[in-house]
Amino acid sequence: MAAHERWTRLLEVLGDRGRLEVGEAAELLGVSAATVRRDMDELANQQLLVRTRGGAVLSGVAYDLPLRYKTARRADEKLRIARAAAALIPPGAVVGLSGGTTTSEVARELATRADLAEHSKGTALTVVTNAINIANELAVRPHVKTVVTGGVARPNSYELTGPMATMVLQGISLDFAILGVNAVDAGNGAATHDEGEASANRAMALRADRVIIVADSTKIGRRAFAQVCGVHEFAVLVTDKEAPDEVVEQFAAQGVEVHCV
Repeated sequence: MAAHERWTRLLEVLGDRGRLEVGEAAELLGVSAATVRRDMDELANQQLLVRTRGGAVLSGVAYDLPLRYKTARRADEKLRIARAAAALIPPGAVVGLSGGTTTSEVARELATRADLAEHSKGTALTVVTNAINIANELAVRPHVKTVVTGGVARPNSYELTGPMATMVLQGISLDFAILGVNAVDAGNGAATHDEGEASANRAMALRADRVIIVADSTKIGRRAFAQVCGVHEFAVLVTDKEAPDEVVEQFAAQGVEVHCV
C-alpha cells in the first residue's frame, strides 16, 4: 500500500473513531508499527491529526479530508465517471464545474479531449468554476476560456464559497453544470457536507440548462447535511457499475438519465 493510500485510510478511521492506537493501525493496514508511527508523525506535521502517547487523535480537519488525499480513493471509478461525463459536453458549450476529485478529473478530460484541443480558432469551450485547482489546470489551455468566481477558499476542497461566489454565478448563463457531491439520494437529491459549498453549487445548478451529477457508488443512496438540488432539478447522474440497482431504478423512475460506467 502506497504512502498516500495509508494516510487516507488513517484519516478515514480517525474520522470514524476519533482515536487510533499504533497497534490497531498496524493491524488494520497490514504494515509494521514503525511504518504507522512514521505515517502519524508526517500527518501530525501537516496538522491533520494530533499525536498522542501510543497513537493519534482527531484534529479539527480530519473529518473532511483535503482534496490531495481524496484523489487516491476509488481512482479508477472516478476516471471512468469523468470520461463519461466529459463526453456529454459538445464543443462550444459553456460549462460550470464545481470542486471535488471527480470534477477535477472531468476538467482534465475536457482539457485533453482531441476534438476540443485541436480547435484551430477561438474558444472551443468555456468553463466557469469556483475551484481554484481546476482553474489552475485549465488556465494554460488556450482553447478553453476559464472563468473563476470570487469567494473565500476552503482549504479542504479548494472551492471558493460565500456571497462573492454566489453573486458571480447569479449573473451568468450555463449550458451545463457538472457537480460533484458528497451524497445523492432518490428522495433527498444531491447534497454536500458543507453548507457553503452547497450554496455555491446550488447557484451554479440554477443557472444551467442541464445539470449533471457525478458521484461514485459510495455516495449513491446516501444523505448529507446541505442540499444542492432535488432529484427533479438534475437531468443526468453519472456513477460507476457498483451503484445499487434498486437505487439506480429509483432515479430512472423519476426521469433521471443514469450512466453506470
